[in-house]
Amino acid sequence: MKNLKLILVFIIVVGINFSFSQSNDGVAKGLGLYVFPPDGKDAEAQDADEMYCVKWAKDQTGVDPLNPTQVQAAQVDTSPDGAAVRGAARGAAGGAAIGAIAGDTGKGAAIGAVAGGIRGRRAKQMGDQQQQQQANQQAAAMEQELMDNYKKAFSVCLEAKGYTVK
Repeated sequence: MKNLKLILVFIIVVGINFSFSQSNDGVAKGLGLYVFPPDGKDAEAQDADEMYCVKWAKDQTGVDPLNPTQVQAAQVDTSPDGAAVRGAARGAAGGAAIGAIAGDTGKGAAIGAVAGGIRGRRAKQMGDQQQQQQANQQAAAMEQELMDNYKKAFSVCLEAKGYTVK
C-alpha cells in the first residue's frame, strides 16, 4: 500500500510538471515549429492564439496531438493455415522421387514430408514477420502524414493571425 501511494504521488508530480512545461513552452514548440509573433502580441496572447489554432487544425484534419491515438498496425493472422501441410506435401513428393531412385519410395516420402513440413512452417513464420514489419512501417508512415497535415493546418491558422511560422 505504501508503494502504491509513492507511485501515485510520483505520477501526479510528473504529470503536473509535464503540463506546466507544456503550457510554458507552447503548443507550437511541442510540434517542432518556431513561431514569431506580430508586433504587439505578448506571450499570453500568443498562447491564446495557439490554442485557438489547435482547435481549428483539429477540426480541419481530425487529428488531436494533445490526445494522440496511435495508428495501429494491422495484426497479422498467425493461425495455422496449412503452410506446414503444403510444405509436407511438396517434401513428400520430392522425397518419393529421391526414394524411388534410391530404391525405397515410402521411406523417402516420409523423410521428405517431415522436412517439407518444417520448411513450410518456417516459411510461414518468416512471411508473418515480414507482413507485420510492413504493416508497422505503413502505420508509422500514415501517422507521420497525419501529423504533417495537422502541422500545416496549425501553421496556416497562425499565419492568418499574422504570425511567422517555420
